Amino acid sequence: MVVPDSAATIILAMDVSGSMCSTDVSPNRLTAAQKAAREFIKDHDGNQKIGLVAFSGIAGLVVPPTTDTKQLLDAIDALRTSRGTAIGLAILASIDAIAEINPDVPPTGVEVPDDGTATGDYEPDTIVVLTDGRNTDGVDPMTAAAAAEARRLRVYTIGFGTANPSPMVCSSDQISGGTQFRGGPGGQFGGRGRFQDMDEGTLTKVAETTGGKYFKAEDAESLGDVLRDLPSQVTLQRKKTELTSWFALAGAALVLLAVGLAQWWNRTRLPARPRSSPQ
Repeated sequence: MVVPDSAATIILAMDVSGSMCSTDVSPNRLTAAQKAAREFIKDHDGNQKIGLVAFSGIAGLVVPPTTDTKQLLDAIDALRTSRGTAIGLAILASIDAIAEINPDVPPTGVEVPDDGTATGDYEPDTIVVLTDGRNTDGVDPMTAAAAAEARRLRVYTIGFGTANPSPMVCSSDQISGGTQFRGGPGGQFGGRGRFQDMDEGTLTKVAETTGGKYFKAEDAESLGDVLRDLPSQVTLQRKKTELTSWFALAGAALVLLAVGLAQWWNRTRLPARPRSSPQ
């Protein structure tokens, strides 16, 4: 039977690249994304396992799937920006996090035959990738998407931010190294000329390849709406459910009904008592 499964895992992969210091979303993208992620976690109130992956030029599992809301919130608050954007590595790290708790999902080190005929139900576990840019490091996102598709894992992608050039400002507690950063207009980071350039085409293909969906969020409010309305909040999976008792109960009811109808149909009247003749 296909039934709702609130115990399914959601892996939230958050971009912490330097461009998340952009102020086109007030006060900057990172702060707005952290706030939306906290609300997303609080909405589940420990009723669903959530894992956290953070990625810049590399990707890593920050919090394994858990129902510990406080642990997740503390990890969100502790996120720090760094250089680079490795969307593909973030997807692979998310796959491995799911593989640790779902025996039906092989880890990325295991080759899964992909002959283009992968069918069947999707796994109940879901990957959500929140990014403001394009892949600059590591594995190509489409290669990672193919790995997720082979494992029947859906990837939902969220493109966050605008295309408007804006200064990048992060406080000392938002960047690696603890030094306040201020970048000039145009999105240059540290003088490297790295522009705030979102690859919506790739994000859309990643989502479509894996059976997920791409969302665009240009401000904090729309990002919160996207996270609240994600289809992954109500996941479905196929479970074996014991139905014998229900069939037995129905059979017993039919037997009782049959007996009752038989008694009514074959009812007999008592013979009339003969009148006594007068003496």
